[in-house]
Amino acid sequence: MIGIDIVSINRLEKLISKYGDKALSRFLSPKEILLTNNKIQSIAGFWAAKEAISKALGTGIGRELSFLDIKIKKDSNNAPYFKIKKRIRQKYSIKEQALSITHDGGFAIAVAIIKKKKDKNNV
Repeated sequence: MIGIDIVSINRLEKLISKYGDKALSRFLSPKEILLTNNKIQSIAGFWAAKEAISKALGTGIGRELSFLDIKIKKDSNNAPYFKIKKRIRQKYSIKEQALSITHDGGFAIAVAIIKKKKDKNNV
């Protein structure tokens, strides 16, 4: 499954300028906020990543999956990856996953790939 999302960096900048840290805490954990170094491009990238991940799962952000159920992290090479709460991982039988985030021209874009474990209904 593949999910993609694009968000205007300016849109997130306006949201944060209006609501401050309260806005950030609605979709980022304290550790994620530190990872972004308060760079608006990174914040927008994390937003797009969480949206892309939710689309790859086929749920979108809503009742089944919230922004805070997904954690964006970075490996030793500063490449992004994600963790999803255990109950969600188990429900959707996630086997492998990948994430790419970029920003340019006033937009942040993310692509997420999720491979589910094979079962009799998912060949």
